[in-house]
Amino acid sequence: MKKKPLILVTNDDGISAPGIRALISVMKEIGDVVVVAPDSPQSATGHSITIYNTLYINKVNIDDDVEQEYSCSGTPVDSVKFAVKEILKRKPDLCVSGVNHGSNSSINVIYSGTMSAAVEAGMEGIPAIGFSLLDYDWNADFEPSKPFIKKIAKQVLEQGLPKGVILNVNLPKLPEKDIKGIKICRQANAMWEERFDKRTNPHGREYYWLTGEFVNMDDGEDTDEWALAHGYVSVVPVQYDLTAYHAMQQLNSWKLNS
Repeated sequence: MKKKPLILVTNDDGISAPGIRALISVMKEIGDVVVVAPDSPQSATGHSITIYNTLYINKVNIDDDVEQEYSCSGTPVDSVKFAVKEILKRKPDLCVSGVNHGSNSSINVIYSGTMSAAVEAGMEGIPAIGFSLLDYDWNADFEPSKPFIKKIAKQVLEQGLPKGVILNVNLPKLPEKDIKGIKICRQANAMWEERFDKRTNPHGREYYWLTGEFVNMDDGEDTDEWALAHGYVSVVPVQYDLTAYHAMQQLNSWKLNS
């Protein structure tokens, strides 16, 4: 009898978030699931890790069909590190992170705790995918996304991924019948035009809220932003090697050693 794949599930919205519960339900159809995720929301934590505070891990029982579920007091990356180094007896066949409540397309991948957890798994040599739904509502409907999540996860298990590559998958907020398909994309050239909203509390002390507007400066029809705007699931292969290879020749022409 063929052994089921071992799948590590994590996220950044917290172990009780509806998004990760939806992801767990799909992964249970594919393999044996182990869940290690933050005990509270950790959005926009990026690739941060806990080094100055203690870490606590608690075994929890949220889903009766999952024997191993653990909440972590740290970040999404902490959760993956702990799963790989302390909990799992062998390296998982797949790590999936999400489903994030909100977009992680374009430049958002840099800030995303969801994607950083997947990247951490990739750094450990584990095929990894980050899933995000373009709906920030805590009670978002994840049902239309499930067939696409399952299809992509199964393909990664069957085909593998190139070394050092992780998939950033974003799902449009649409009924399943209106999702046109899956597109392999590049990351759009977009950014946040940010500002700080200055306020004063009842005690007279000034404080600030970070706010801003997302601006897409990319007209290409091969980007994640275009795909999502036109009803497709976007799949962007990303890497943790941040070397700008195209710039090396120019830098080598500088007279740095003269």
